[in-house]
Formats: sequence, structure tokens, C-alpha cells
Amino acid sequence: MVRFVYLVLWLVSLVLIFCNAQGPSNIIKEHTKADSAQAHIKEFIVPKNILVARDIRISEYFNYVDSLVNRYDSLVPYSLSEHVLVRNNPWVIDTLVNTDYYRMIALDSFVYDQRKMIALPKGSILKIPDSLAACRILENFANTEIDVNIPEFKLRIFENSILLYTFPIRVGQNRERYLKFGDRITNLRTKTGKGAIVDHVKHPDFYNPVDGKQFYLTKRDDGKTTMMPQIPWIETEINGIRNGQMIHPTTNPETLGKAYSNGCIGTREADAWIIYYHVPLGTRIKIRYDLENYEDGVVVSVLKDIYNTND
Repeated sequence: MVRFVYLVLWLVSLVLIFCNAQGPSNIIKEHTKADSAQAHIKEFIVPKNILVARDIRISEYFNYVDSLVNRYDSLVPYSLSEHVLVRNNPWVIDTLVNTDYYRMIALDSFVYDQRKMIALPKGSILKIPDSLAACRILENFANTEIDVNIPEFKLRIFENSILLYTFPIRVGQNRERYLKFGDRITNLRTKTGKGAIVDHVKHPDFYNPVDGKQFYLTKRDDGKTTMMPQIPWIETEINGIRNGQMIHPTTNPETLGKAYSNGCIGTREADAWIIYYHVPLGTRIKIRYDLENYEDGVVVSVLKDIYNTND
């Protein structure tokens, strides 16, 4: 039995050494020698699978996942987070993606309140990542970058310099307008620069930025009215300034490919879920205004100058 325990500790030590060698230094928690040995043993008694005992609806989804993270984080030798847990269970993202209002309409299913839709069905299984899987996910997070090209109306996700996704977006209007929130005339253009993701708003409230009034309903592109969906908004900090420029879903995808918003970057509902689970806090973002598209160093197209930058 003693030999078995030593063998287990030796194997776990090899895993942690490999993870530290491959990823950022903060991927694995630091322990004293005694704490480290205890953490290694704990990893083997943590349940590998979590059984979802009841249907979890979108309205309670984040609280439920947060409760799992709080319960198991101290039992694993890495920093467990909502993003790590869900990325280890990609079926969850697929389920959330399919709650998109327009995907449901395509299936002849009208949904008035998406918050009542089931995110985690009863009887489903959530797998807790082992050290190697967690290390790989955290390493990928550290090497993820969001790229937005305003006149192209495109948001791209790169991971380890490999293009994973390209999503259509809408961007800020080419005009100035009085906004109640800032109590001033505001340039509505989406701002360019480099920065990072600094906040996730999991339970957004909805206010008209022009008059400051709160609202709860939205009129869809098909003319039907529904409740506003509970899909996370992502806050950016660009050039060291938090100016309220968010990445968030729009309930009117007909506006994608247009300069339509008050400065925020709008996406489809389904795409917003994918983006959210690829951009933990600290993820790098670049917002640019490039009119020329290149392939292999050659200009293949010239985009419309929607902000009239050449005037």
C-alpha cells in the first residue's frame, strides 16, 4: 500500500512538472511541500464526473456552475474556473448555442423567454478536467487573441496563431449623438486599439443609452416580441481606457454587417456564447480599421471606408 501511494505521488509530480514546463507559471497553484503532497492525493479522490441531478435553466445556470467551481476548486492542483470547466465539456457550449432565438425559429419553435430554456439537462454529466487537460485549456487561453476589423464587420478568434472562428458583427455608427448615460454628445464610432477583456456581465440589465430608460422586451427581426435573453456581455479595455465598449449579442441579426450600434460590437446570440467561453478575463483583443484585405502578402480586396477616414 505504501509503495502504491509513493507511486501515485510520483506520477502526479511528473504531470505537474510537465504542465509547468508547458504553460504559464500561474497555471498550477503554489503549495508548500506538505500542502502539495496533500493536494496531489486529493486529486485522486475528487469525483471525475458530476451528475446534474435536475434540469438547470439558463436563469440559474451561472449560479449553478459557480457553485460547482467553488466546491471543487480547492480539491484540484490548478485554478478551476467556469471557463475551464465548460471548455472541458464542449457539449455545454453546443447546448447554449442552440438556445439562439433564430435557431429555434428555424425549427418552428417560438421562445418568448430564453431564460426558461434548459442549459444543463437532468442526468447529464460534467467532467472535471485532470491536470493535463486543465493545463492544456489554460495554455490555450493564454495564447488566445480576439481580432476585430471594423470595416470588414468581422470578429476572429485566434488560438496559438491559428484561426478558430470568424463571426459577422455590427459596429458603431459613423456619427455623433447625445447619450443620457454619458450626459454628453458622443462619437459613436467603434474605437480602435489594443487591449484586453476586463469584465464579464453574466446578468446584464438593459438600458437605452439615449434616454437612460431600462427595458425588458425586444422586437425581433420577424416582428415578434420577446424577453431580452440572458447571454453574457463582454467588456473591453482599449488603449488602457474602459469606455463601455462591449461585445454582446444583438436580438436583431439583420443589423450585422452594418454600422448600426452606439459603439459596441454586436454578434449573433449563438456566436456570443462561443466568444464568451473563449475569452476569460485578460484575453488580448485588437480592434483595427484596415481597408485592405491580404492573402499571402497580396491585396485581394479593398473594403468600403464606412467611417470616411480618407475625407
